[in-house]
Amino acid sequence: MDSYKIAALIRGGNFPLAYVYTPSMRAIRDLPRRRTGLVRHGADLKAHFVNTTSQYNLPPNNVNLKNVSAREQLGRTFDDKLVQRNIDLDIAVLECYHRELSQVEWLLEKQAKKHQSTYYHLLTTIPSVGRILALTILYEVGDIRRFESVQKFASYSRLIKCKAESAGKTYGTQGNKIGNAHLKWAFSEAAVLYLRGNPGAQKLLQRFQKRMGKAKALSALAHKLGRAVYFMLKNEKVFDEQRFLTS
Repeated sequence: MDSYKIAALIRGGNFPLAYVYTPSMRAIRDLPRRRTGLVRHGADLKAHFVNTTSQYNLPPNNVNLKNVSAREQLGRTFDDKLVQRNIDLDIAVLECYHRELSQVEWLLEKQAKKHQSTYYHLLTTIPSVGRILALTILYEVGDIRRFESVQKFASYSRLIKCKAESAGKTYGTQGNKIGNAHLKWAFSEAAVLYLRGNPGAQKLLQRFQKRMGKAKALSALAHKLGRAVYFMLKNEKVFDEQRFLTS
């Protein structure tokens, strides 16, 4: 009975079909998602070292753990062998992550240039979008033509809130977790990076803040970047910063 009713709704156009991501691309799409989880765990390991240093009343050791020499320096931080062994464990895992993730990123970039080279190069023309953000957006979006409008793309990317409406009345918002969390992260990260050393973007943010406050202004900037990406990919145009800041 359920199958019959669903089939009847589909036939009448009252049951929109979900987009099925290309099966051959699912494995490569999962790699950036897996990488994000490992990077977050690596950040937890770095925070553990900072907390341990503070716990034993040692001065802050401001080193960049991405560098091999910095990780080797941490191997002589604590006099207590057991405490040092705990830190050595963190360093060993970080070294493994650094080695493996470098290879994964190289593979992802190679596949992106093979599958959707145009999308990849267009995304990298945005000043705040580097290799990782470009790969994330590229593989989470898939084919931009599956979105009928920029509004649907923004909704899928969690850049706008869904309104709870009934009989023409609005009862607030709902469904904040509907959509793609990875695109939400990518555009939010791009918005923050876009503000760094960019006076034009900072002035744009100030205009948003006058209307809606600081927190919503950042969300509005991320939304604006998302809309720009939609039209860039659909029309195959590079990022026009002057138009972006003035429109």
